[in-house]
Amino acid sequence: MKNVLIGLSVGGAILEQLRSLEGVGEVQVVDYQEEPCALPVEVLRDKHVLVCEMPPLNIEEMSSLELIQITSHGYAQLYNLGLVERGIRACNGRGIFDVSVAEWNVAMMISLVRDLRGLIRNQEARVWDPAGQFQMEIHGSVAGIWGYGGIGRETARLAKAFGVEVHVMTRSGVRPRRGVYNVPGTGDPEGVLPDRWFTLGQEEQFLQALDFLVLAMPLTESTEGIIGEAELRALPRRAFLLNSARGPLVQEQALLDALRQGWIAGAALDAHYYYPMPADHPLWTFPNVIMTPHIAGDELDPHFAERLWDIFTQNLQRYIHGEPLLNELTPAQLAGEK
Repeated sequence: MKNVLIGLSVGGAILEQLRSLEGVGEVQVVDYQEEPCALPVEVLRDKHVLVCEMPPLNIEEMSSLELIQITSHGYAQLYNLGLVERGIRACNGRGIFDVSVAEWNVAMMISLVRDLRGLIRNQEARVWDPAGQFQMEIHGSVAGIWGYGGIGRETARLAKAFGVEVHVMTRSGVRPRRGVYNVPGTGDPEGVLPDRWFTLGQEEQFLQALDFLVLAMPLTESTEGIIGEAELRALPRRAFLLNSARGPLVQEQALLDALRQGWIAGAALDAHYYYPMPADHPLWTFPNVIMTPHIAGDELDPHFAERLWDIFTQNLQRYIHGEPLLNELTPAQLAGEK
């Protein structure tokens, strides 16, 4: 029997479901997600499975621990815990926000190409202006998705439904995706949606045909600043940049230069260089930039809890029955290797 420790708020129905699973023993809840802290040793003792946002500071006291499920896509909180050496497996929350971030991406495509900000400014000024710039379509345009994980794949599915041609830039090509959580009916698990795909060394060829550049890659040592002056200049002047991934993927000064000098048509930014963005930052002032406060995918999403517990329930059953886990992190990932 596997005993479970939950370091999160959890509803009674979920607890009932977890406790009813075959092979599950004690299920204990300690809600400490607001801030990492040490937990009483008696709480940690004899717990085989932990689900949390941040591990307890005295996780080394969990001598029976076999599996950790974290809520976030990022997993830096698991570095330097000696999990690999102790034989502890770990899974992340990849896939929870695929739908919401992909919907943000498509919403920004439509909003940028129809100049929604301009329409709202006209409404507030009581200006009636049915200009052609407000009547554009995304149908027939080309979206380039840099990174083809869950968010990229769901963005591709939605964009294709709007008649958008999808190009993809990846390190190793497009292929079926296995062992990762996917909301049923979403994404591109078989890797069949892109009209064209490009790999490393083909960046300029990828960029030069785009109407939208959608960033959907993680921030690592190798991707920080990956979009700079050369990449922004390679885009057509009609192209828009969408960044809901991480702000530092794009070099800050290069983005400001691109907007000031018209290398690109505009941008939508949900990931930023500072949190919060300073009120005097120039990005606030561009009429062709939409900035949102990192809400494309966040824990206040009404589907967050539903999908988190779906992942965990599936993984708990898979673990008990010796089946492959969803979103399992590799030893290299747990060691913090880039």
